[in-house]
Amino acid sequence: MILVVANMLTGQTQGPLKEPGSTVARPRKSADSNTPNEEELPKIPSKLKKDPQLNKGGDAVRFKTDVDIVTLDVAVIDNKGHFIPGIPQGNFRVLEDNVPQQLRKVDMGEAPMTIALVIEFSNLFQRYYSYAWFQTLQLAWGFAESLKPEDYAAVVAYDMRTEILTDFTTDKAKIREGLDRLKIAAFSEANMFDAITDTADRMSEIEGRKAILLITSGIDTFSKLTYDQTRKKLQESGVPIYSIGIMQMQREMADARGGMSGAANITFLQADNELRTFAKETGGAAYFPRFEGEYGQIFQMLHQALRNQYVLTYQPSNTKHDGAFRKIKVELVNPATNEPLPVKDEKGKPIKYQIVTKTGYKAPRAVE
Repeated sequence: MILVVANMLTGQTQGPLKEPGSTVARPRKSADSNTPNEEELPKIPSKLKKDPQLNKGGDAVRFKTDVDIVTLDVAVIDNKGHFIPGIPQGNFRVLEDNVPQQLRKVDMGEAPMTIALVIEFSNLFQRYYSYAWFQTLQLAWGFAESLKPEDYAAVVAYDMRTEILTDFTTDKAKIREGLDRLKIAAFSEANMFDAITDTADRMSEIEGRKAILLITSGIDTFSKLTYDQTRKKLQESGVPIYSIGIMQMQREMADARGGMSGAANITFLQADNELRTFAKETGGAAYFPRFEGEYGQIFQMLHQALRNQYVLTYQPSNTKHDGAFRKIKVELVNPATNEPLPVKDEKGKPIKYQIVTKTGYKAPRAVE
């Protein structure tokens, strides 16, 4: 079903918010080239695995096992995706396995980004000069151009395997070199689950604010890992997943013309839901643009979410080193009434907001 849809889709065609009186609110090898076997591929010594020099000065999303301190990066976002600054420490409440925790401090700041662009580049959809090919390159190049000089970025592409095109660097020329290798897709497989878990695992020990930007159709065809296994690994990695789902308008047009089967439509909807789940459970966000004009706003929201965050620090009341997964929930409350904190705009109108953070962490295990 997917390949039928693929043929159809290859056609080219703020200010601060306030509550008055209280708070402010590769070229890659073609399929017939001499592609080495997986066993022959070199093992890449990579900053994607660990480099304590990366992102100096950034506030780490980590669990420090030596002193039992949990550090959370938290973003409070309004219904337009804008970061809400100026919320006092007393309005934050952290629940760990539904038990309130005592916050040590709440900081707010801006730090350089450390981000891996994980890009689907497969003949499944990104055939040369297809719409999805153009859209994928527009999104990847557009975001790369929006990076600041001090930001670290890596470029990773995947089809039936994952390939590091550019390791972490602040050199935009090297980032462009990596993206320039995305010309002709080789294989018609898209192993998304394997690609994002492999990248998240490599990034898990990098200090500082970090994230994965996943540019993808959301469809996985050949991964060794299952969806549930992927969810668990991503939760444990502590790396937020931000995703951009491609081909939204083309899917709608194909569906309106009656050219997309019900099974294919369900497959795409399931893919979208998986991207939303990965984002929600890791403290990221998922975007599904229909028009090119939306890209700039998405890049802006990504920068806001990744740079401007509250850093919450607490010592967990559960001191067991049992290796268990601890669920985390962050809330905004009025300490006087213990009720949810209402946030209003500068005109006094209430606004809806969401709190973006990871859903938990894996406790350390005692050394026997």
